[in-house]
Amino acid sequence: MLPLLHPAWPLLLGATLTFRALRRGLCRLPLPAHVRTDPLRTWRWHNLLVSFTHSIVSGIWALLCLWQTPEMLVEIETAWSLSGYLLVCFSAGYFIHDTVDIVISRQARASWEYLVHHVMAMGAFFSGIFWKSFVGGGVLTLLVEVSNIFLTMRMMMKINNAQDLLLYRYAGQRTLGSFLLAILLMLDVMILIYFSRLLRSDFCPERVPSQQHKDKFLTE
Repeated sequence: MLPLLHPAWPLLLGATLTFRALRRGLCRLPLPAHVRTDPLRTWRWHNLLVSFTHSIVSGIWALLCLWQTPEMLVEIETAWSLSGYLLVCFSAGYFIHDTVDIVISRQARASWEYLVHHVMAMGAFFSGIFWKSFVGGGVLTLLVEVSNIFLTMRMMMKINNAQDLLLYRYAGQRTLGSFLLAILLMLDVMILIYFSRLLRSDFCPERVPSQQHKDKFLTE
């Protein structure tokens, strides 16, 4: 059960309302000609503008958090910083806003994969927000927002029918995609290694590494 009187609720509400206000402000901006001719493209354009803003802010913020608190790279459960905590609250507010935006715009069926992603992300972030565990893990997962900057740019150019631009072709290069995929796979492998060490120490104590290896992370 989530604590009803937890001080994080105002942070979540403030972040959610901030993104809502941002969307309303972005709706006042002029639309590209190809976008404004279709209501669905118009909604998707505004939705992507908010996502683009979140990716820029949270991606740079996550890098700064890791620079300030490098132990988050290894102590994903216990490492904590105020900046990282606020970042997790900020991003959770975005996911809440985007979930509501998709539902009230009647795009839930067409965007169900986004809803699944948002629910899973919020579930993970709530662990750090309300119980202050895995804040470091939440910051690490937000590194993917750096790559989402380019992905969102490419999606916006595609909606605007601007695939002939050099920037579109650059953002879609296989080399960039392969590089980002390699980074994500490395993070997954690291998490699996840590998880296997925890399993061995909890359920197979007789197989705990020898004394010379006891200084490794997540072995006890």
